[in-house]
Amino acid sequence: MPPAARPDPAPIAHYENFPVASWLCPPHLRAPIAAIYHFARTADDLADEGPASPDQRLADLAAYRQALRQACQGPMPAQAADADRWPQVFGPLARALAEFALPANLLHALLDAFEHDVRMTQSGGSYPDTDALLAYCANSANPVGRLLLHLYGVQDALSLERSDAICTALQLINFWQDPNRDLPRGRNYFPGDACASTGFDARPWTQQATAPPQLPSPRALASASALVRLCAADARARMELGQALVHRIPGRAGWELRLVVQGGLRVLDKIEALGGAVLHTRPRLRWWDAPRMAWRALRM
Repeated sequence: MPPAARPDPAPIAHYENFPVASWLCPPHLRAPIAAIYHFARTADDLADEGPASPDQRLADLAAYRQALRQACQGPMPAQAADADRWPQVFGPLARALAEFALPANLLHALLDAFEHDVRMTQSGGSYPDTDALLAYCANSANPVGRLLLHLYGVQDALSLERSDAICTALQLINFWQDPNRDLPRGRNYFPGDACASTGFDARPWTQQATAPPQLPSPRALASASALVRLCAADARARMELGQALVHRIPGRAGWELRLVVQGGLRVLDKIEALGGAVLHTRPRLRWWDAPRMAWRALRM
C-alpha cells in the first residue's frame, strides 16, 4: 500500500543541470527524494558557501552529522538544538528514514565527502591520480544513486554497479563544466595522472583570485582544453556503461532517470563543442536542449 500523500516539496532554489524530484518521479517518492536532496544540498552549502573558515565549516558539519544521528532515532524533539538549526532538513529526513528505512551509512558517506572537500581546500591538495578521484566520488555521488535504488526497490549487484557508474559520471561532469569556478577557490579536481599526460598546470587558474591575476598563456589554454577533453571522454564512457540501468527502474522513475542520463550526456556534448575550452565558458543546459534530450530518452 503506498504511503499517504503529502504536499509536494518546496521548489528547489539552486540551479541544477539535472531534474530533482520532478513530476516524472512517482508521487509517493517525491517527499523522500526531496528530503535526501535537501540534506545533501544543505551539507554542500555548509562545506562550500559563505565566508566561514575551514574550522567553522568542519564544526558545522560535525553538528550536522549529530543532527543526522538524532534523525535516525526518529522524529527529533523540539528542544534538540540541531533540530532547531535545520528543521527544514531533518524533519522531512527523519520521516523518510522511518518510513522508508533509508540506509543511514549512505547519508554519512555524503558527509564524509563534504568534510574531505573542506580539508582538501584548506590544504590546497589535489588528487594524485584517477583512482583517488573515483574513491572520492564513491562517497560524494554514488550514495545518492544507491539511496534512490533503495526507494525503488532495486538492489541487485548489477544495478548497483550501473548506478555507481551513472552517479560518478554525473559528479565528474559537474567537475568538468565548473573548473572556472572551482580552481580560483582552491579546488582542483583534475587527477594528477591526467594532468601529467596533457601538460596541464593549474597555477594560472588558481592564482586568478589574486591581484593582479596571472593570464594563462596560449600553451596553458591548449593543455587545459586537452585535459578537459580527456576527462570528458572518460565521463562519457562511464555514463554509457551505466545507462542500461534505465530499463531496471520501474514506471515514471525510469523516465526520470532517462532524462538525468541525457542531461549529463548533453552537457558533455556542449563541452565537446567548445573543444574542452571550459575554463572561461561554462556549458549549461538551456530550454532548447529539452526536445533533443526527450527524443534521445525515448530512443534509449
